[in-house]
Amino acid sequence: MQEAAASSAAETDVLDVLIVGAGLSGIGAACALRAGCPDRRFAILEARDAIGGTWDLFRYPGVRSDSDMHTLGYRFRPWADARAIADGPAILDYIRATAREGDVERHIRFGHRVLRADWCSAAALWTVQAEHAGAPVTLRCRFLYLCAGYYDYAAAHRPAFDGEPSFRGIVVQPQFWPRELDWRGRRVVVVGSGATAVTLVPALARTAAHVTMLQRSPTYVVARPAVDRFAGAVSRLLPARLAYRVIRWKNVFESIVLYRLARRRPELVKRHIVAQAARQLEHACDARVHFTPSYRPWDQRICVAPDGDLFQAIRQGRASVATDVIERFTPCGLRLRSGRDLPADIVVLATGLQLKLLGGMALTVDGRAVRPADTLVYKGMMLGDVPNLALAFGYTNASWTLKADLTAQWVCRLLRHMRRHGHAIALARHQPDVAPRPFLDFTSGYVQRGAGLLPRQGARRPWQVYQNYLLDLLTIRCGRLADGVLRFGAAGSLP
Repeated sequence: MQEAAASSAAETDVLDVLIVGAGLSGIGAACALRAGCPDRRFAILEARDAIGGTWDLFRYPGVRSDSDMHTLGYRFRPWADARAIADGPAILDYIRATAREGDVERHIRFGHRVLRADWCSAAALWTVQAEHAGAPVTLRCRFLYLCAGYYDYAAAHRPAFDGEPSFRGIVVQPQFWPRELDWRGRRVVVVGSGATAVTLVPALARTAAHVTMLQRSPTYVVARPAVDRFAGAVSRLLPARLAYRVIRWKNVFESIVLYRLARRRPELVKRHIVAQAARQLEHACDARVHFTPSYRPWDQRICVAPDGDLFQAIRQGRASVATDVIERFTPCGLRLRSGRDLPADIVVLATGLQLKLLGGMALTVDGRAVRPADTLVYKGMMLGDVPNLALAFGYTNASWTLKADLTAQWVCRLLRHMRRHGHAIALARHQPDVAPRPFLDFTSGYVQRGAGLLPRQGARRPWQVYQNYLLDLLTIRCGRLADGVLRFGAAGSLP
């Protein structure tokens, strides 16, 4: 009797699903489990002390998404704000409200930083080691669902510059924006030309003496309305949920068409984007010099300026662009390779992210260490030869949430299939004849710097990463689970 009771107690300590991360992906995954697998016991481990992930971490001025909220929002919960391009606080409120309405807040264990996860085939369980308030915590689960994103929350890319100790001003990084920083009436140089810099410059320029965006090379920047008129019209004509679907699908098709056009006719699209920037600037800045990249559209992500706010700040003389290289810091600013001096009271290093996969945890399968870079990724969701594990990884050419939503639905479908057929293990078995390719076809600095951390995709399905919502919709939602690559088995050994 005592042995039976102990066995029963041990079994109740096992979670059906353990989600890592309570950001946009993690909250969506938890809501999907609540709706699609309501009888499963799950928990969410969140290293920080708040919901929101990226949108709670980033507090720099003007922080916003460059994806429209009708696709960055969840499929199951309409975005009701009039703004299609929303700021960080609005997105954070949306995630928190989704967690409350989905009744998933009580499942979150805050301040739990995951250190490692070890799979045992004999028990068909993951043993997860975490740290909470300096003390070790151990959890066991049947399925591990990683929703921790792909970059390091604790560190950003931080180049070293000659002469920096001599600078008498302030140097900050956007990822760790000081709450007390006052830039009113001060000269600011923002180093970088990616989405963070394009966001920061117009926000700071509202009250700074002047803001200079200093870039080594130009980025594609397009102006888009912050408020989507089509969405407003449809929302007035149709019920909220139906309107949301119509707007969402319109934006999905539009993004796919524009992306395919950019890849097939890159010079045509490049000329159009640069010409649009020139019209926005109205001779305040030479678009041929400062807004004409050397790479093709979508070799790196295209930046969005809501209502053309960056161009407006330049037209009004509150901001400017310098395309040059930092030679060294001086006591009063920056000396550029061209010999020009940029005076600055504050230098903002918007120099990019640092990749960190799987939340930084170590993985083992039956004692064998798993290095993600040595694996192929199955349908963009599972690591080859790693059982009962899924990861949320969104699109680089569209909204992150479109793929995260599909992944969450697929995980629920997989869990139902496993229970219905009595399977304890699901494993995407690596096929050695599949040629590996880079996971992301992107030339962005953060991708190139972290290429050795990412898993790889394969040259054929189901190992390809499409970066296409329609193709993924067909293969993930409609494709067979038992496809010969995804294998199932009982506890004891890997299938």
